[in-house]
Amino acid sequence: KYRTKGMPGTSRYMATFKRGDYVDIVVDSSVQSGMPFSFYHGRSGVVFNVNRNALGVEVTKVVGNRQLRKRIHVNIAHLRKSRCNESFLKRVKENDQKKRDAKLQGQTITVKRQPEGPKDMKIVESTGEDVEVLAPLPFIENYF
Repeated sequence: KYRTKGMPGTSRYMATFKRGDYVDIVVDSSVQSGMPFSFYHGRSGVVFNVNRNALGVEVTKVVGNRQLRKRIHVNIAHLRKSRCNESFLKRVKENDQKKRDAKLQGQTITVKRQPEGPKDMKIVESTGEDVEVLAPLPFIENYF
């Protein structure tokens, strides 16, 4: 691709991260400092510590029959903001707005998500001529 070789641009380093943010670990091979172990490439985690040019990220790792919370420090060049809980935050904002509107009108509202449930029934009608019974043909032995 055009202009993808070499060191990352300055905008990569200008992104602001806070504790509790979700981040994706995507290793950039042009920056060797603060590079995480290959297992963590493509994983998402939560920021627990912010340093000058590195972030502490908490990632879950399955070891045997349990999940461990691993804490690693990764250079900012290998991190990007995650979009994993964007829809959740959007839903929370919409639900809060719905609650505010309902309170002004003096109503109670349920903002819980409801399962879709079964589909409506359908009745299929046909005449006797349209019905065709399918049956297997009898097996005929023919040894020539």
